[in-house]
Amino acid sequence: PVANATTTPSPLSHQVRAGDPVTLHCSVQVGSAPVTFTWLHNGRELARGPVLGLGDVDVGHSGTYQCVATNQLGQDRNHVFQALSPELALEVSPRKPGSTAVAAGVSGSLLFLVLLVAVVVAWHRSHHI
Repeated sequence: PVANATTTPSPLSHQVRAGDPVTLHCSVQVGSAPVTFTWLHNGRELARGPVLGLGDVDVGHSGTYQCVATNQLGQDRNHVFQALSPELALEVSPRKPGSTAVAAGVSGSLLFLVLLVAVVVAWHRSHHI
Protein backbone atom coordinates (compact mmCIF):
# COMPACT_ATOMS: atom_id res chain seq x y z
CA PRO A 1 0.00 0.00 0.00
CA VAL A 2 0.95 3.66 -0.33
CA ALA A 3 0.79 6.15 2.52
CA ASN A 4 1.79 9.66 3.52
CA ALA A 5 1.67 11.41 0.16
CA THR A 6 3.19 14.87 0.39
CA THR A 7 3.66 17.77 -2.00
CA THR A 8 6.64 20.06 -2.04
CA PRO A 9 6.28 23.42 -3.74
CA SER A 10 9.22 25.06 -5.43
CA PRO A 11 9.66 27.89 -4.56
CA LEU A 12 8.63 27.12 -0.99
CA SER A 13 6.37 30.17 -0.79
CA HIS A 14 2.72 29.52 -1.52
CA GLN A 15 2.33 33.11 -2.71
CA VAL A 16 3.97 33.85 -6.03
CA ARG A 17 3.79 36.60 -8.62
CA ALA A 18 2.45 36.15 -12.13
CA GLY A 19 5.30 35.18 -14.43
CA ASP A 20 7.21 33.23 -11.75
CA PRO A 21 8.03 29.59 -12.55
CA VAL A 22 6.43 27.07 -10.16
CA THR A 23 7.17 23.36 -9.85
CA LEU A 24 5.42 20.96 -7.46
CA HIS A 25 6.80 17.58 -6.40
CA CYS A 26 4.84 14.63 -5.00
CA SER A 27 6.32 11.78 -3.02
CA VAL A 28 5.22 9.01 -0.67
CA GLN A 29 6.90 7.85 2.50
CA VAL A 30 5.51 4.33 2.11
CA GLY A 31 4.72 2.56 -1.13
CA SER A 32 5.50 -0.49 -3.21
CA ALA A 33 6.50 0.13 -6.81
CA PRO A 34 5.09 0.99 -9.20
CA VAL A 35 3.47 4.11 -7.75
CA THR A 36 1.58 6.43 -10.09
CA PHE A 37 0.90 10.08 -9.34
CA THR A 38 -2.08 12.13 -10.45
CA TRP A 39 -2.32 15.89 -9.87
CA LEU A 40 -5.59 17.63 -9.04
CA HIS A 41 -6.23 21.37 -9.42
CA ASN A 42 -9.34 22.50 -7.53
CA GLY A 43 -10.44 18.84 -7.38
CA ARG A 44 -10.11 18.19 -11.14
CA GLU A 45 -7.50 15.96 -12.71
CA LEU A 46 -4.74 18.08 -14.20
CA ALA A 47 -1.72 15.90 -15.00
CA ARG A 48 0.14 12.67 -14.20
CA GLY A 49 3.64 12.10 -12.86
CA PRO A 50 5.59 12.90 -9.67
CA VAL A 51 6.52 16.41 -10.87
CA LEU A 52 4.07 19.10 -11.94
CA GLY A 53 5.75 21.97 -13.79
CA LEU A 54 3.36 24.90 -14.07
CA GLY A 55 5.86 27.06 -15.95
CA ASP A 56 5.38 30.82 -15.71
CA VAL A 57 2.17 31.07 -13.73
CA ASP A 58 -0.66 33.53 -14.11
CA VAL A 59 -3.64 34.33 -11.89
CA GLY A 60 -5.54 31.37 -13.43
CA HIS A 61 -3.10 28.98 -11.70
CA SER A 62 -4.37 30.08 -8.27
CA GLY A 63 -6.26 27.45 -6.30
CA THR A 64 -5.68 24.19 -4.49
CA TYR A 65 -3.37 21.42 -5.68
CA GLN A 66 -3.33 17.84 -4.47
CA CYS A 67 -1.46 14.74 -5.48
CA VAL A 68 -3.02 11.26 -5.53
CA ALA A 69 -0.49 8.43 -5.20
CA THR A 70 -1.76 5.02 -6.34
CA ASN A 71 -0.35 1.51 -6.48
CA GLN A 72 -1.78 -1.96 -7.00
CA LEU A 73 -0.86 -5.15 -5.19
CA GLY A 74 -1.42 -8.81 -5.93
CA GLN A 75 -1.12 -10.81 -9.12
CA ASP A 76 -4.58 -9.80 -10.23
CA ARG A 77 -3.93 -6.10 -9.49
CA ASN A 78 -7.37 -5.90 -7.87
CA HIS A 79 -6.04 -4.38 -4.67
CA VAL A 80 -5.72 -0.67 -5.37
CA PHE A 81 -4.32 1.65 -2.72
CA GLN A 82 -4.46 5.43 -2.82
CA ALA A 83 -2.97 8.17 -0.70
CA LEU A 84 -4.15 11.76 -1.09
CA SER A 85 -1.76 14.57 -0.16
CA PRO A 86 -2.94 17.52 1.91
CA GLU A 87 -4.20 20.45 -0.15
CA LEU A 88 -1.62 23.01 -1.18
CA ALA A 89 -3.16 26.46 -1.68
CA LEU A 90 -1.34 28.50 -4.31
CA GLU A 91 -2.04 32.20 -4.60
CA VAL A 92 -0.76 33.98 -7.70
CA SER A 93 -0.80 37.75 -7.44
CA PRO A 94 -0.63 39.89 -10.57
CA ARG A 95 2.63 41.64 -11.42
CA LYS A 96 2.69 45.31 -10.65
CA PRO A 97 2.15 47.17 -13.93
CA GLY A 98 5.18 49.42 -13.41
CA SER A 99 7.71 46.67 -12.63
CA THR A 100 8.76 46.07 -16.24
CA ALA A 101 8.56 49.77 -17.08
CA VAL A 102 10.96 50.55 -14.24
CA ALA A 103 13.43 47.96 -15.52
CA ALA A 104 13.17 49.38 -19.04
CA GLY A 105 13.59 52.91 -17.67
CA VAL A 106 16.70 51.93 -15.74
CA SER A 107 18.29 50.20 -18.73
CA GLY A 108 17.43 53.18 -20.96
CA SER A 109 18.98 55.59 -18.47
CA LEU A 110 22.07 53.41 -18.20
CA LEU A 111 22.46 53.36 -21.99
CA PHE A 112 22.11 57.16 -22.11
CA LEU A 113 24.74 57.53 -19.36
CA VAL A 114 27.20 55.26 -21.23
CA LEU A 115 26.70 57.24 -24.45
CA LEU A 116 27.11 60.53 -22.59
CA VAL A 117 30.40 59.37 -21.05
CA ALA A 118 31.61 58.21 -24.48
CA VAL A 119 30.80 61.61 -26.00
CA VAL A 120 32.54 63.48 -23.17
CA VAL A 121 35.65 61.27 -23.44
CA ALA A 122 35.75 61.71 -27.23
CA TRP A 123 35.32 65.50 -26.92
CA HIS A 124 38.01 65.66 -24.24
CA ARG A 125 40.48 63.68 -26.40
CA SER A 126 39.84 65.76 -29.50
CA HIS A 127 40.45 69.06 -27.65
CA HIS A 128 43.66 67.94 -25.94
CA ILE A 129 45.61 66.74 -28.98
